[in-house]
Amino acid sequence: MKFRRKADTTPVTADGSAEDAADATAGPAGPTGPFDVSQVEGDGIDRADLGSVLVPAIADRELRLQVDEQSGQVRAVMLAGSDGACEFQAFAAPRNGDLWSEVRPQIAADMERRGGQATEREGRWGTELVCQMPVRRPDGTTATQPSRVIGINGERWMLRASFLGRPAVDPDSAPEWEDALAQIVVRRGDQAMPVGEPLPVTLPDDARRVR
Repeated sequence: MKFRRKADTTPVTADGSAEDAADATAGPAGPTGPFDVSQVEGDGIDRADLGSVLVPAIADRELRLQVDEQSGQVRAVMLAGSDGACEFQAFAAPRNGDLWSEVRPQIAADMERRGGQATEREGRWGTELVCQMPVRRPDGTTATQPSRVIGINGERWMLRASFLGRPAVDPDSAPEWEDALAQIVVRRGDQAMPVGEPLPVTLPDDARRVR
């Protein structure tokens, strides 16, 4: 596992935006994932325990964490590959609710406010957003960064994922990225939390720092 320091301390909200993983899959990626922790208890699969999310070793994907420089808090969890990446985070949600339908229009509106565009498409987990956001390169020129934002409602949680690279540009030709996301496990916990609050992510003791 690798993780990187991230200086930005802006809190993440639901509507805002281990050494290297072993080269092996954790098992078949069925259409029902991501899973609640109650669904995988005793299945014998080793997973990196990050508190609210548990991530198995996935072929050709590296698990990376972005950590705030000042607080040491994990700000983002990402699976990275040669052709793209998937950043994901879990949020508290109401029981039997549909938090994704509530926050999806807010994400689209935020994209537009920042000069980007967001259109809806139907995907593996229902309605998702295909986004185009203008960004500035280090040399001062501008470019457009595509992304694909997915929301998956679970048992008192919602998992939000953003695909970058090939799975964002050509989603129909990158099903292995969706299979990777489907293997993520969410641990909601029993504590009371406001709807939309990020579930806490913890840093494993054996994580290796990479600047």
